[in-house]
Amino acid sequence: MVPLSSPTLSRRDALVLGSAVIAATLTARQSRAAGQETIRVAFPVPVGTLDPGQFRTGGMELNYAYCVFNRLTTMDAKLQVQPDLATQWEASADLKSWTFNLRPGVKFHNGQNFSADDVVFTYRRLQNPAFASIMLAKLRIIEKVEAIDPITVRFTLTIPYADMPALVAHYQTTIVAESAIETLTTHPIGTGPFIFVEYLPGDQMTLKRNEAYFVHGIPKVDRVDLRVISEYTTAVAALESDEVDVVFDLPPEQVEHIRRSGVASVAEISSNFWQGFIMNCAAKPFDDRRVREAFIKIIDKPLFTDVATFGHATPSVSPIPPASPYYRPDIAIEADIAGSKKLLAEAGVTPGTTIEMFVPGNSPAMERLANVFRDAAKLVDLDITLHVVPQDKFFAEMEGKVPFNVDQFLGGATPDLALYDHYHSSGAWNKGLWNYANQEIDDVLDEARSTTDRARQAALYGRFQEIVAKDGPGAVIYVANFACGTAKTLRGVELGPLQLIDITKASLRS
Repeated sequence: MVPLSSPTLSRRDALVLGSAVIAATLTARQSRAAGQETIRVAFPVPVGTLDPGQFRTGGMELNYAYCVFNRLTTMDAKLQVQPDLATQWEASADLKSWTFNLRPGVKFHNGQNFSADDVVFTYRRLQNPAFASIMLAKLRIIEKVEAIDPITVRFTLTIPYADMPALVAHYQTTIVAESAIETLTTHPIGTGPFIFVEYLPGDQMTLKRNEAYFVHGIPKVDRVDLRVISEYTTAVAALESDEVDVVFDLPPEQVEHIRRSGVASVAEISSNFWQGFIMNCAAKPFDDRRVREAFIKIIDKPLFTDVATFGHATPSVSPIPPASPYYRPDIAIEADIAGSKKLLAEAGVTPGTTIEMFVPGNSPAMERLANVFRDAAKLVDLDITLHVVPQDKFFAEMEGKVPFNVDQFLGGATPDLALYDHYHSSGAWNKGLWNYANQEIDDVLDEARSTTDRARQAALYGRFQEIVAKDGPGAVIYVANFACGTAKTLRGVELGPLQLIDITKASLRS
């Protein structure tokens, strides 16, 4: 169960829980009476590290970073780049030099002044191969980063790159101070709206309001508790009994439960989080383009989406979400069983062939997705054998190694950030995931990232979707909704499509 020392524990629950808890609750209420407001957010997975440069798990990590740190830029709910520690920026005509003007007067939580030197330190650290940040591949385009003066920093790139303002909005690029680096993994110091207080691994992180935050009136509450509750049923029960105020990233089966409960609400938006099937192009039979296309043709994406998510997702052609202006809604996403049979026959795949599919455990949506594919594959005389594997074992031993599996990824904020590493033949995720090579795809992605002409980008990303709808290394089935359960006493919470719960402007109704 979730810890029960909440300042908003109800009188009814306190009476039931006994005298020890009553005493703790009365103490908490006294601080509440003095103006204390605490928001409690439940996450299913703890942070893997307190060091933003080493983030890998998402969820609680990203939301902790948003509270405690800042980046040069940030993304709004419509995935538009907005100022953060940088107030404005400009590129050279050839897009190979980007200059960022920094916000003056910002201080770290220990009182130290923030300056361009901190930006230089952060990016040099991320670019160090020995540090092994997952940002290393993306940041290889940076040839040099330098402080021009205390509030100006310049990036010199190896290629023309149009999405630099979005690249520096990644959570792993949150700015850290060299002087506080020794305590970064135990007591992190940032510039953000909340100050780190303590973290009990696997249990709870406590943050308090930064009274000196550079945005006036932000944050509105005094304290935030980020709690780890691994089971969604337990987290939802905690929400319904007023032990937490937010449950992060509800699975589809819990969304309707909360909506019917009447004691809490659901905030839900379309996200950049996609799920689908991964075909390893270096392994048989997926080294044959015809087999990959045949498997894609088995899939009726609207049907598969409804079965897996109960309608809480949108079918998609690729990681470019349907809400994007670059999405191609005219590309077919329905099954073509006759076409699939023809391609399998041409590739020499005999009826009754058995194919193993691996599925990360503890994900009901991905298991449903695997099951519906197995049933559909019978229509083309394929026998799909499912192996549901514990997530730690799957990601350590099977992702990128087995020929065929279900997987999920949080896409980037722009098409380039969502696609390049996954589909370009030089991409780090491509090499570690599905080993896909298509020269036209490489050419399209290289050109698209080097132009600011939106019409040209739209044409290029449209062509990308045409290609991967047939000759892809896998099949993106849908872009999932991002849903969070929220207490009815909570107001001002905003969700972002990159799985952000923005609680900086949130408050509790009295």
